[in-house]
Amino acid sequence: MTVLVDDPLWPAHGRLWAHLVSDESLDELHAFALSHDLPPRAFDLDHYDVPEESIPRLVAGGAQHVGGKELVRRLIASGLRIPARDRR
Repeated sequence: MTVLVDDPLWPAHGRLWAHLVSDESLDELHAFALSHDLPPRAFDLDHYDVPEESIPRLVAGGAQHVGGKELVRRLIASGLRIPARDRR
């Protein structure tokens, strides 16, 4: 099981946001998110958007903190990445 969280670099709604992904399966990602009280509305096709203040709790719960480039590289390698052209 490898769930990854990157650095909170994305501003929105008065706070910074990071991404939470799995490099194995969406089932793993959803189970992790559910067990850490992330709302379903935070899911966006291949990742969850998570607020900066959640990162320490997610890492303590087993998520691996990686840089954004590493997160995307591993998401692409997993085959779970939804390309920008295929997004809504």
